[in-house]
Amino acid sequence: WAESAWPSSTQTKTMLRLTLQRSAPACRAAFARSGGLRCLATHYAESHEYVKVDGETGTVGITDYAANALGDIVFVDLPEVGDEVEKGESFGAVESVKAASDVYAPVSGEVVAVNEALEDTPDLVNSSALEDDWFIKIKISDAGELDGMMGDDAYAEHIKE
Repeated sequence: WAESAWPSSTQTKTMLRLTLQRSAPACRAAFARSGGLRCLATHYAESHEYVKVDGETGTVGITDYAANALGDIVFVDLPEVGDEVEKGESFGAVESVKAASDVYAPVSGEVVAVNEALEDTPDLVNSSALEDDWFIKIKISDAGELDGMMGDDAYAEHIKE
């Protein structure tokens, strides 16, 4: 490719804006079908739990910031599939060489999956808390509970404090 074949930054911004505008109707339709849940968004609680929303399913875990603050995690206690969790209530615990801490549900719903890999290798949370090392997946019962949570930028500011 010749350099002139690459789009300018203005052209790139325009293409991104158009892509987002074109995909917005599909996201709004999925939002409506799912009872108002946001598409592919991550939300953070002040207590350092996150929920990644995809349709009506939320993937829940602790943030990298929380995992780093705890140190080497040696044990994770999680609920069972079928359990109900309530926003703000403890659904499990993590223990590290430094401390033990409850883990709180950022939203309410039914547990539909548990990351069983954490039973044998809880230290996975230290390597990639926000990616593969989630704790539970829940069917979100009240999308309105996401409204008071922080987005990426707000959470980044929150942990600077």
